[in-house]
Amino acid sequence: MTTPPVCNYEGSDYQSSFWEHGGRSYEDACEAVALRRLLPPGGKFLLELGAGAGRNTPRYAGYEKVMLLDYSHTQLEQARQRLGDTDRYRYVAADIYHLPFMPGVFDAATMIRTLHHMADARRALDQVRSVLQPRATFILEFASKLNLKAILRYGLRRQSWSPFSPEPIEFAALNFDFHPATVRTWLQLSGFAIERQLTVSHLRIGWLKRNLPLKLLVWLDSLFSLTGDLWQLTPSVFIRSQATGQTAVADPGHLFRCPACGHGPLADTPPELHCESCGQTYPVQNGIYDFRLKYSEPVSQPLPVSPAPVEPDESDE
Repeated sequence: MTTPPVCNYEGSDYQSSFWEHGGRSYEDACEAVALRRLLPPGGKFLLELGAGAGRNTPRYAGYEKVMLLDYSHTQLEQARQRLGDTDRYRYVAADIYHLPFMPGVFDAATMIRTLHHMADARRALDQVRSVLQPRATFILEFASKLNLKAILRYGLRRQSWSPFSPEPIEFAALNFDFHPATVRTWLQLSGFAIERQLTVSHLRIGWLKRNLPLKLLVWLDSLFSLTGDLWQLTPSVFIRSQATGQTAVADPGHLFRCPACGHGPLADTPPELHCESCGQTYPVQNGIYDFRLKYSEPVSQPLPVSPAPVEPDESDE
């Protein structure tokens, strides 16, 4: 079985070093505004893809249940410590290219600051659509190559790649910027209808963040973001889309399927889930379901990430 390379934050203190102590209050607050504007106020079961340590999870308060999915077991351990063990939250370590869920489980999903780690973004979006119910809401954030700083650098010949070309640019290992039109095309091909776009982080400039009040910056950004359907020239873009087509809806209580062979539903029997079809077993430790596949041939290995990973268009602030 082959899979694209996976970016692995195992052992990283990303939540602490980047968000809590990395001067990212502006970005965090702007993303909170975007989520409030785009996400329906409530629902049954939301899938949070790339949940990390659960930074955004409390913002989904209107949903009865939230499934936190991340490749890193340690990131999910941090999320569990922050959010606790309740029936409302489930924690799953898995590869986004082989999601371990039955078709049509979720009525909403979010993927924030995650797509930029996808070497095969279109394949990842196909997987997301497969586990959503018809008319489910999908909130996607992606790093845009067509941002003003990239355009200026290209015009001044300070970078070789064009921000106007449709293909992704890998600016660091497993860190990609995408053209907005390309992402919209992928979403449509994967079975999503685009409803609204918001541009975010217009003022992501170090001097402004150091010298202007946070509330002012966020208020200005919230005004500018309303132009998102007209143009997308910021380093971060949010899209709200709806799952189209008449696809399957999972029966109540049928949640997991085997990511190796697709058999399901799997009996939810911690401390271990067993696939009767292919014989794979999946452990459950400290409330975290581990569906990460062990490949017989290591076509691609998870990529270790430093405690301070590179982020889209932020290395030169």
